[in-house]
Amino acid sequence: MKRIKSILLIIAVLLCVFPYSGYADGTGDGNINHGGGGMGSGSDQNFWNTHDEGVRLTIIRDSDQTTVATPVDFTNRTPPNTILHFGKVSKLQYAHGALLTPNTGVYTYVQPQKNLPFIIKSKSGQTSIEEIKSYFTDELVIQYISEATHVDYNTLTNGNYKLLIEPIAYITFQGVKMAMTAHEAALYDQILSGGLRSKMVSLTHQNLPLAIFLETPDLGFPAWDGSTNSRVNNDQIIRSLGLGIVRFKDAPTTPPSTETSLQYRIDTDVITSVHLSTSTQITPKAPASVTFSIMGSSYTVTNIVIPDGDSQVVWVKWRTPSKPQTITIHITSSDGWLSENTITASIVDLNQNLPPDPKAADQNSGYVTPNVPSYPNRTSASWGVWSANWHAYWVWISNWQWYSTGKNTGYWQDNGHWRDDGWWDYTRASYLAFLSATQSLLPDPKSPSSSTNQMKSGYGIVINTTTALSSNAPSSHITGAQHAVSYFPEFAYQKYWRLQDVKAIGFSSSFWLKPNEYSTYQSRVHFTPIWFPDGFYTPITRILDAWTPEGMLMIQLQSSIAISGNLFSDWHIAPENP
Repeated sequence: MKRIKSILLIIAVLLCVFPYSGYADGTGDGNINHGGGGMGSGSDQNFWNTHDEGVRLTIIRDSDQTTVATPVDFTNRTPPNTILHFGKVSKLQYAHGALLTPNTGVYTYVQPQKNLPFIIKSKSGQTSIEEIKSYFTDELVIQYISEATHVDYNTLTNGNYKLLIEPIAYITFQGVKMAMTAHEAALYDQILSGGLRSKMVSLTHQNLPLAIFLETPDLGFPAWDGSTNSRVNNDQIIRSLGLGIVRFKDAPTTPPSTETSLQYRIDTDVITSVHLSTSTQITPKAPASVTFSIMGSSYTVTNIVIPDGDSQVVWVKWRTPSKPQTITIHITSSDGWLSENTITASIVDLNQNLPPDPKAADQNSGYVTPNVPSYPNRTSASWGVWSANWHAYWVWISNWQWYSTGKNTGYWQDNGHWRDDGWWDYTRASYLAFLSATQSLLPDPKSPSSSTNQMKSGYGIVINTTTALSSNAPSSHITGAQHAVSYFPEFAYQKYWRLQDVKAIGFSSSFWLKPNEYSTYQSRVHFTPIWFPDGFYTPITRILDAWTPEGMLMIQLQSSIAISGNLFSDWHIAPENP
């Protein structure tokens, strides 16, 4: 227990400082592949036993990539309740900003009636991709998963949901029993600056992540096209490995996406990033450089150092042009290999599709209040930068020579020299960024409303938004939120929207509605339609363009105001006095 508490304390301090896709046969069908290799010998403090494994199962709603039930872990084993773990968090949730959090609470799991096939390959434990696919596309197994997650079987298999599968390894690390997915192992290793990889590399950076990977892209994760029997680095694991997906048979088919790789807004400070990987160390004596060619300009990042077998995010901050267009960004490196060499980006103008002029005679008798959409939120990101310092280790190199002083006499003398056989010590500086935001929704001050939470339809509303980006990173790594876009229920949160004006820009930004061209007073309001039924009126606002080296942070905000009556009840018509 003391060892567990010690590890937890280390993790807590470090954190503060800073697809397998398819359709199941009969039920669904698997798009799964795998790899791996042999295991090296371990020690009594750091080891993994063959078949000490399980899987984490997460149900995802396809339309908005939202987790609809708490993930569950299936295993044939009986792990101890006191095993150190990181909670029930899926790879998709980590990708959307969830942080790695140590947990000493009771570890819960399900032992399915039909045993899991073996998934993690080792010298003494071979696996079969056919058995893995067959298991996770079996109707009985899907019923087990339905029961364990409390998601109705017919709902789960109606074609609107996907099953995310991640292999789990139960390992002993530094004498402590731990449970972790491949994604969690990579995040944990980043925190330890390679400490996990140094002890468990064959498992955590080869056989576990390569146990399952995508054959085709899905849920925003790319297919894996690299080696299936070599060691991989943390960035490769986080981006592409250790996951599979089952899509059920009734899922609608969609053509391949033709959307560009990235989307930016005009006149915006953005960060474009790639990951640089290396199989041999890159040192300060021969550092790497990465050059981004963007719209006729070149931006070069220099003095990049990376330990062997690892990687680092490399980025450039730049400002987009003032006119919408599509551009191609070319990236080259002097050493290692890049995650992308070409990025296509569309640059769009959000100040379009303004709502039309509301009329007093407008009607919409067939209006049905739409469901409020749930756009993905990403409120945090983490990244790191490697540095290296020389660790001197002086060794005496002997050079014995005989010096004669006479017949059969003399002496030996060591004319050797000292040689520095030192090495580079690498340190990873870890950074975190968190985005928060609030919104106020009030009746137009010029309306006769006597309440701040109720008004009549036909009058305007005022929306004010504030955001804050907190981070331990230098300002060159990040930007504050730069755009707020509001959508409205009368347009089903589509077709028309309002881009808010920036009131104050920076790491603490604020926004308010642009002046309404249909307002007599040019007020910063949005007019509710006269026909809107009594009930709650709920606009949403998306906060965009808070950039980090690991992508954009964004938040959806929503507020409601009660509608009761309409502005016609405030009109009084009477004959003119003679």
